[in-house]
Amino acid sequence: MKRLLTFILLSFGAQLIYAQANTMVDLEYVKAAQKRGAILLDVRSSKDYLEGHIPGAINIGDLGTVLRDPNREDYIDLAEINAIFNKAGLDINKEVISYGARGNPYAYFGLFTIQYFGGKQGKVFHDGIDGWADAGLPIEKNPSTLPPVAVKLVPQPQLVVSNEEMRKLYNNKSVQVIDARTVNEYKGNDIRAIRGGHIPGALSIPYEQNWKDPQTASKLAKKEVKNNAGMSLKNKEELNQLYTNLDPNKETVVYCQSGVRASETATVLQNLGFKKVKIYDSSWLGWASNLASPVADETYLNVGLMNARMSAMQNKINELEAALKASKN
Repeated sequence: MKRLLTFILLSFGAQLIYAQANTMVDLEYVKAAQKRGAILLDVRSSKDYLEGHIPGAINIGDLGTVLRDPNREDYIDLAEINAIFNKAGLDINKEVISYGARGNPYAYFGLFTIQYFGGKQGKVFHDGIDGWADAGLPIEKNPSTLPPVAVKLVPQPQLVVSNEEMRKLYNNKSVQVIDARTVNEYKGNDIRAIRGGHIPGALSIPYEQNWKDPQTASKLAKKEVKNNAGMSLKNKEELNQLYTNLDPNKETVVYCQSGVRASETATVLQNLGFKKVKIYDSSWLGWASNLASPVADETYLNVGLMNARMSAMQNKINELEAALKASKN
């Protein structure tokens, strides 16, 4: 009896330490959840939301803008988030399904946010509004609202890795680290912080590799494809193959620039059966800004070159404004 009780307690503890699996849902699940009263959270901008959303879905604006401090790319004050959620009727103790556009990592950030603040029934609908529309289901344009709630958010810091913890873990052979950024960011060619490069020992697996066609975003920009169908997730067999060199029983830490793209990869791994997945909360911004942190393929931001380009751009703007003014005279 004592052994059974110990097993139950350990199992329960594991659920508290790591985010839940079976959180990625398909269209049929969403349709059924909608009927039973689950909360549908549209993470897109208010403009996109009002242009068409799943009937009954609520929206608090672009999640990345509303809940994050742009200077730190981290959450705003807890009390502010709590007030936003309560006003919107976003009760994290209920089933909440986060969605955006197909492939939008902020849908996964929405799921992570629900989990981080104590929600146990969070889900994510990867195909989002596009999958819903492709199925010919009704689209609503009027905003949906829920009655306000009074729920206290309780952060779960055990779901993330802090800067201090990461500096202890990165060269630990029992921990595997995944860099979910682009290959150019990983190699230090695309610098988005004070330094470029990657955490020593981290494996480069860009989050777009989870998609059927990882080049879809680039193809859309070049108008080589007409829609974002290629951003649909690979099937389970293909995803298992993508992560075949990883050990699902090892502790796995995922990072990107600020934790958003990492949330998609972390969720995919959890749903593939990886048992110990965490997100490095500060991600590359936190690591690169501490000059004591070692960096592989290290490069530095060329401030002089950046200033020169900005100056040239400003000169061009001045020329265009002068030409426009002259044309009016």
